[in-house]
Amino acid sequence: MAYANTDPQVLGFLGRALSLEMSAVQQYLSVSRLLKLRGFDEISSKFQHEAEEEMGHADRIIGRMLVLGVAPNATQLRPARLANSLPAVIAVVQELESEVVNFYQQAVEYCARIEDFDSRLFFEQLLQEERQHASSLNDWRQQLLSHNTPSA
Repeated sequence: MAYANTDPQVLGFLGRALSLEMSAVQQYLSVSRLLKLRGFDEISSKFQHEAEEEMGHADRIIGRMLVLGVAPNATQLRPARLANSLPAVIAVVQELESEVVNFYQQAVEYCARIEDFDSRLFFEQLLQEERQHASSLNDWRQQLLSHNTPSA
């Protein structure tokens, strides 16, 4: 049973966050496995690490939901998207990361408006980590584009 004072929209943000993070896990694991099959073990390991980071976010979201008395439910997982080159693969994950950043920004703004400071801080931390993640992906993509990269 959810706490009586928990805003239903905050619970909705948590459910959507879980779906987005689990979609990211699925995306990164699929890309990692594909790259490993194609012999790009080092790059595969990087995407495996990214999946683990996203799983950590999902774990924290599940914990928050349980604290609020809500059963976790990621109901809208997206299918993984694959591409033929490493820069294209990174572009696909950058799109997802950009959506996650925008989503967390909306969650932070909403929680600030309703003065739910605990939830605002929770989403702000995830937002900060996702912004750093998106920046890191952008830097990596730029590096790859400046060098001749093999097809994935």
